[in-house]
Amino acid sequence: MRAGIILFPGINRERDIAIALENSLGHKPALIWHRETDLSGIDLVVIPGGFSYGDYLRCGAMAAHSPVLRAVADHVARGGYVLGVCNGFQILAEAQLLPGALLRNAGMRFLSMDCHLRVERTDTVFTGQYRRGQVFRAPMAHGDGNYFADDATLNRLEGEGLVAFRYAEAGGVVSDAANLNGSARNIAGVLSPNLRVLGLMPHPENLVDPLMGGIDGKPLFDSLAAIGVA
Repeated sequence: MRAGIILFPGINRERDIAIALENSLGHKPALIWHRETDLSGIDLVVIPGGFSYGDYLRCGAMAAHSPVLRAVADHVARGGYVLGVCNGFQILAEAQLLPGALLRNAGMRFLSMDCHLRVERTDTVFTGQYRRGQVFRAPMAHGDGNYFADDATLNRLEGEGLVAFRYAEAGGVVSDAANLNGSARNIAGVLSPNLRVLGLMPHPENLVDPLMGGIDGKPLFDSLAAIGVA
């Protein structure tokens, strides 16, 4: 599995993602400036968190029009994988590589704290090392993480099993109390219909080593390493 991390002006989580990928894959990922469009030799594209272009207009809206996003769409069409975390999720939604939108948090406040996610399916390249229904801890750090979609889209996501993670209590109960940013149906992460693109708001890359305070996020990166793409 050969990974590349896309860098935009204002992105600031690329080192965290690089550490998590190297920890699981055993080699350093490539760093790809957003004006580059050659993704040949890359199996997994990762768009990390941060504040691309200062989050002007809408979070991710300007980055979504960068030349590299056209290459990312072609990458997916060729059978490649894409992971977007936090701002990366926002960018993928703005580029319409994932459905829905990320709105201001309920309460209109930036949230920086741990949350718990419940794994909704495990038959994907991103979640194979988790158990269905497993709950894991992940840090969140966002002001615009309130996932929104119309009812028809939400029903389609549910019906096609495209909800990857939900905000839940530590015991696994999906509740309003666990849904700190107000996301529709407690959705924390969604998959594309072909299961090759995943976007999620919390940061599993910040819990991949005991020195970080836990390894709850490591199975996501271990799942990608287990694919064994040549």
